[in-house]
Amino acid sequence: MLYTLILVFHVFVVIGLIAVILVQRGRSGGLIESLGGVESIFGTKTSAFFVKVTVLLAVLFFVTTISLAYLSKQRGKSLLDKYKDIPAQEEKNTPSSNLPANDTK
Repeated sequence: MLYTLILVFHVFVVIGLIAVILVQRGRSGGLIESLGGVESIFGTKTSAFFVKVTVLLAVLFFVTTISLAYLSKQRGKSLLDKYKDIPAQEEKNTPSSNLPANDTK
């Protein structure tokens, strides 16, 4: 339950981080130039606001990433462990072994 909650929050942080980075004004302008009304919404200190939001989202990204890694280790689920119990007999009955021999003369 906690893992799923942090994972959903992590996805929202990633989407927000991508959006904030794309809107920031870079050397060549960025996406903010095509959104002319954004500066009127945030005022004249738009770049300072976006820098602070980027730092906040980056810190949240690292915290959620480390939390997800720790919780994944605690869960201990491995995909390989799931398939270790398959009997060897099932593996022998593959469709390729049931094909007729190709006798071309």
